[in-house]
Amino acid sequence: MAPGGNRGWLLRLVIAFSFAQGAVSMARPAVSYRALALGADERAVGVIAGVYALLPLFAAVPLGRRTDRGRCAPLLPAGVVLISGGCALSGVAGSLWTMALWSGVMGLGHLCFVIGAQSLVARQSAPHEQDRNFGHFTIGASLGQLIGPVAAGALIGGSDMARSSALALLVAGAGGAAALTSLWRIERPGARASRAERAERVPVRGILRARGVPAGILISLAVLSATDILTAYLPVVGEHRGIDPAVVGLLLSLRAAATIACRLVLTPLLRLLGRTVLLTVTCLLAALLCAGVALPVPVWALALILAVLGFCLGVGQPLSMTTVVQAAPAGARSTALALRLTGNRLGQVAAPAAAGLIAGVAGVAAPFVMLGALLFLSAGVALRAPSASTEDPADTRTSTGTRPRRRTAR
Repeated sequence: MAPGGNRGWLLRLVIAFSFAQGAVSMARPAVSYRALALGADERAVGVIAGVYALLPLFAAVPLGRRTDRGRCAPLLPAGVVLISGGCALSGVAGSLWTMALWSGVMGLGHLCFVIGAQSLVARQSAPHEQDRNFGHFTIGASLGQLIGPVAAGALIGGSDMARSSALALLVAGAGGAAALTSLWRIERPGARASRAERAERVPVRGILRARGVPAGILISLAVLSATDILTAYLPVVGEHRGIDPAVVGLLLSLRAAATIACRLVLTPLLRLLGRTVLLTVTCLLAALLCAGVALPVPVWALALILAVLGFCLGVGQPLSMTTVVQAAPAGARSTALALRLTGNRLGQVAAPAAAGLIAGVAGVAAPFVMLGALLFLSAGVALRAPSASTEDPADTRTSTGTRPRRRTAR
């Protein structure tokens, strides 16, 4: 099967990612509520949440190295098992330290799944298909992020918070396990790294020096930080402005829906503008819109801002994947994607901490100004990043050099 010749594998991957991401998005607030019910204070909840992001940092590069030397698909069921197990065992944990442990297991499972899935998309997509396929792949994440918190909110509540949050975690574990039903024959037979790529072991420093890799990592970090801080601090802004929590929930759902819409039309946007211009413009617009959230605008204007912001933020993640994959050495693409995920995890830890410090000094709207500055920086980086042959599919079809052949999925 030629790369991109049968997209059934991509649809199954999107479905599996929806279930896996939905389980994680449902479990993370449920873990916090259950920890509070077990007597945790705000600091303990922060530590438990931090373990989810910090523990996988040590495993990202080794997992990327392993994937570069072999197949991608085995990481997917392994990740699903760890996600489902971490969710379910968090629901029956009786102490805070065991909850922290299972939260870390959940984070490790998510890392395994995402590294395997991103490497699979990179390897099984022809060069001119990578932007589109990464865009479709990330629809799975957006669907999970849209449905998971809603499902958690529907189950958690009442007088017995410990019991309802435990139920939500068990349901999340079952939902995550459903991803296994979509993982059959998801990697074509014999699809593994070539002998030349397995022999080439590029040091991490060499990967980070490849022109385009740092840009992709920074853009991804900025976009993910914006999404996380929007989710965490929009309720605080709503509380200060007297916006009902149900309305805040709808605003966040609107943002997620706009992100999905963006990824559905990513291909025509790329044909119209090209990757460099599209990344630069959307990061710049997102910077202005993030700063706009800090303004005391009416709810309808805030909804409009968040809808356009969600659309702009939908571009950064899939295109940063392609940027990293095509800039990295041929034998280190999975490791480069793992480094990108490492940057994401660091951003998930550092950005909320920085936002909390800024909010404590300058007010709850200040973190959005900080996000605007970070996205403005990423726009400048995107403008300077090397353009790739995939911006014009015709280029990859007519080029006779070695570069397109080297980039062809194995």
